[in-house]
Amino acid sequence: MHTFSFRTSCLFSALLAMNSIGASYGETPPLRSSDKPQKSTAEVKVPAGFTATVVAEDLGPARHMAVSKNGDLYVKLAKLKDGKGIYRLRDTDKDGIFDERVGFGDYPGTGIYIRNGYLYTSSNSSVFRYKLDDKGEVTNPDQPELLVSGLRVKTRDQSKSIAIDNQNNIYVNIASDNDACREAGTGKGLMPCPLLDSAAGIWQFKANVPDQKFADGVRFATGLKNVVGLDWNPRSNTLFVMQHGRGQFHDFYPQYYTPKQSAELPAETMYELHKGDDAGWPYVYYDHIQKKKIIAPEYGGDGKKTGGAKTINPAAAFPAHLGPNGLLFYTGTAFPEKYRNGAFIAFHGQSAELKKGYMVAFVPFKNGKPAGNWEIFADNFAGTDLEKPTGPVQHRPCGLAQGTDGALYVSDDLNGTIFKISYKPQGRSGKATAAANK
Repeated sequence: MHTFSFRTSCLFSALLAMNSIGASYGETPPLRSSDKPQKSTAEVKVPAGFTATVVAEDLGPARHMAVSKNGDLYVKLAKLKDGKGIYRLRDTDKDGIFDERVGFGDYPGTGIYIRNGYLYTSSNSSVFRYKLDDKGEVTNPDQPELLVSGLRVKTRDQSKSIAIDNQNNIYVNIASDNDACREAGTGKGLMPCPLLDSAAGIWQFKANVPDQKFADGVRFATGLKNVVGLDWNPRSNTLFVMQHGRGQFHDFYPQYYTPKQSAELPAETMYELHKGDDAGWPYVYYDHIQKKKIIAPEYGGDGKKTGGAKTINPAAAFPAHLGPNGLLFYTGTAFPEKYRNGAFIAFHGQSAELKKGYMVAFVPFKNGKPAGNWEIFADNFAGTDLEKPTGPVQHRPCGLAQGTDGALYVSDDLNGTIFKISYKPQGRSGKATAAANK
């Protein structure tokens, strides 16, 4: 497996090719609850020929999404809105804006996926499914079928993201609640890390068997601190995931890491997973600057010692702390050829190295494998210069979904905005001024 890392020249060439699309979003809450609401002035920047449009607002913390065959958009919420954790959005008058929304499901969460005539969703401890009719609508929204219960829930990184293959297997992320598997209050790593038995990995369950417990699942892959973005790649017929890297190197190990190095390491990593794979957490991490797997300082590393010979290599690597929360393989034909079968990634955080973040990136693929450097596809959801911010962050990309027309939907879990990115090779883009009904 090859490793692909960030190149500065590629980044700036991608940025120069972008054009700005204005957006007027209405009143939205800022990042800090103590601040007064202010009107968003974010301009989402996309490559030439693309347009970005606001198609829904004020949904609350919108996480992952799924599109039914009739074009409805199902959105999972991290917190209940009006007592509901899932919203179905529909464009009834075909003007490109979702004007109807219907809520159901009394549980918050992140995961949502459509496969084989079912809508699969997750809470922070369970997985459910709803039967879809011939139009792609949920037939009984008040009575979901419980598939899996008893998944580990702690005080951090609670989301259970899901993906489903073609053999009726469902894959569920269970994150670690200990960033580096340290003994409390120390820089000493637990050996062996006891969390690996029930967390820090991907578990496999059956997508068509009700009332499964955690013990009924199979630990499909381990050594993954936290995966929020994951998707099944139809070209390679394998599962790809995006791992959130750990933090805090310099607190207990200032002799090995400066604060700057701690802010810029380790990489956020993409992995192609097969049953039994080990990505190495907490014992090793991937350094995208050295392009090596490095032994974690809690386990005898010094920032230079390499290790993890038996662990898998990343398929792609990205700067630290970008927070990859969404992954989508593009299977449509509406976008130019370079995007077809490639991977879009929604980054939910920001990089001290790049002074950029809150964006959607793209990785080209060929024959089911990464085939080039990653680039920024849609930028400036933050609505402020992250190097010299003049206001709070306005939008945090989280989920991705492909529309029936081949467009790309991007969810924002800060202010509940849904963006639609479309490609029109002829003509120029304009302001996205339409807002959803509230």
